[in-house]
Amino acid sequence: MEISPFYEKTVNCIHCKKNFSTLKVRTKSIKIEHTASDFQPVYTDNYVNALYYNVFVCQHCGFSFTEDFSKYFAPGVKEQINEKICSHWVPHCFSNERSIFEAIQTYKLALFCATVKKEKFVITSGLALRLAWLYRSLKNNSQEQRFLKLARDQYMESYSTEDYAGTTMSSVRIVYMIAELSRRLGDYENATRFFSRVIESQRVGGEAKLVNMAKEQWELVRQERGKIAQ
Repeated sequence: MEISPFYEKTVNCIHCKKNFSTLKVRTKSIKIEHTASDFQPVYTDNYVNALYYNVFVCQHCGFSFTEDFSKYFAPGVKEQINEKICSHWVPHCFSNERSIFEAIQTYKLALFCATVKKEKFVITSGLALRLAWLYRSLKNNSQEQRFLKLARDQYMESYSTEDYAGTTMSSVRIVYMIAELSRRLGDYENATRFFSRVIESQRVGGEAKLVNMAKEQWELVRQERGKIAQ
């Protein structure tokens, strides 16, 4: 008997505190062929895309979040969520297998909820980046670029406010993401500036893998700028 790649998880909504069920992907069912230069996981054919199931959508109140969201709500924020999200919520269940279009819908809901909740920039940048990846897999370049720019700008805010402190994101990784997303946006000035910062970090024991990736991508920027100059 073949085991389903999915399992059901009961989640407690961090806003309304009610329970709901959602699907998650079993770790052993995740088969990644390779990882792109902006860390997009490219899955092997015939295997489920774990990205589709990162967002939890509360079927009761509509609040949408990931495991990275803080459980803390600043004074007045819950009222804002009730007014801007819950009062407009038409009960909808995302607890079954998701298509890419449903996955996109969940990320947009989570991005809106994160904005209203005033989540850290490092959280909103991650949501925007994943939306860019999903649109990339649909070959929708305009929407991919739209969300890459949003992700890059949010990463810059995160870097300047250092709100990534205490998360799995290091300062070097944030700088690398700003550089690589800038490169993909054709903003070669920022790409060069921030790739240089990653490369300079090796002097103080910077993350070797990121330093090597930055050197490779910096060379791409140099080639791309050269083509424009011709």
